[in-house]
Amino acid sequence: MQIQVEHFVPSDIALRLALSLGVGLFVGFEREWSKKEMGVRSFAITCLLGTLSALVGGTFALASLGTVGLLIIFANVRNLMRDQNPEITTSVSLAVTAVLGVLIGQGHLFTPVAAAILLTLILSLKTQFSTFAVGLRPEEIRSAVLLGLLGFVIYPVLPNRFLDRYELINPREAWVTVMLVAGIGFVNYVLLRIYGNRGLYYTALLGGLVNSTATVAELSTKLAQEGGLVSLAVPIVLLTVIAMFIRNLIILAIFAPSAAPLALWPMLAMAAGAAYFAWSRRDKTIRPAGELRLSSPVSLRKVLRFGLLFLAIEAVGTLGVRFLGRYGFMIVSFIGGLASSASATAAAANMTAHGKLTPQIGAWATVLTSMASALVNLPLFYRETRQKDVTRTLSIISFFVVLLGLGVLLFRERFW
Repeated sequence: MQIQVEHFVPSDIALRLALSLGVGLFVGFEREWSKKEMGVRSFAITCLLGTLSALVGGTFALASLGTVGLLIIFANVRNLMRDQNPEITTSVSLAVTAVLGVLIGQGHLFTPVAAAILLTLILSLKTQFSTFAVGLRPEEIRSAVLLGLLGFVIYPVLPNRFLDRYELINPREAWVTVMLVAGIGFVNYVLLRIYGNRGLYYTALLGGLVNSTATVAELSTKLAQEGGLVSLAVPIVLLTVIAMFIRNLIILAIFAPSAAPLALWPMLAMAAGAAYFAWSRRDKTIRPAGELRLSSPVSLRKVLRFGLLFLAIEAVGTLGVRFLGRYGFMIVSFIGGLASSASATAAAANMTAHGKLTPQIGAWATVLTSMASALVNLPLFYRETRQKDVTRTLSIISFFVVLLGLGVLLFRERFW
């Protein structure tokens, strides 16, 4: 007579075992590829052990985790006796895999799969992380600490209400916007530090995501110092502008999803136009970029400056909408884009999200502030390089790109 245990449904058990095996193999293949002593089989069997022990019971799961811990200790002691370095990273990864197996055995799906992917990603990026960590500067470490301080210590104590009778300033809402934009900038800065030295083109794209104006200023100086690189000026500046368009569109999509589709086609049109001219004038040789000396995007001075500018644009924009209608805010956005298109875009998106602006006006403001940011690079580039011919060419292309975006925006509003 066959006894059927109710919670041991064959189809469910098969799914858990397959998922457990997949997670173990996924992490194990990376360790095998890295030529570690514990590889595919060790990780797959460990994950299966965790799953099976969780199916048997919680006490057995704890016992299996303890067994894995003892095996890890034994393996590292043996390495030390052989005058070899202990496999700390691999050992911890094996312990995590055992825990993931237990979670799978308990019926969890998303958590172990997501954790396995993140674990494998961290393991596979060893070279990039090591390169980045070795080159860290003290101000960059302080920036990361400051970002955590501002986000997890200061934010909870800020009042979540308007401080004035005109309902212009809500500290907590403003702080969320400032911190998210600063976080985006910090992530892009990390990518720039890891990959930026591969070439001027990569530096222009990644730097434009951090701060397009600072990137144009820095690269313009570098091009001016090395006369043979002046021919690269047009594609490099255009790539920086393309990155700025993408960044502003992402900010709008995060804070005001309803406005993002309205700004999508004009922004894509400008990015595509700039990409065409950048591609047609490219130099196929990838040249070393050296080290782009952008200051870290997260500093107390920068956060306060960004926050004050953001609040000023939002407050003036709110008053502009009340007294001048939609044209008042669009004028404010264009002027704000000359100083910081990220601040102006964040202000427009935040006001749209809270109903102070319609999605249409929020989209218009984002497009206009992006246009202003693209045009403000022209005098900056000329000041750094004194190249009249190149500046003239860049000006013609920039105005064409801006007019293209404006044309698409007007066409969409009238016929779409």
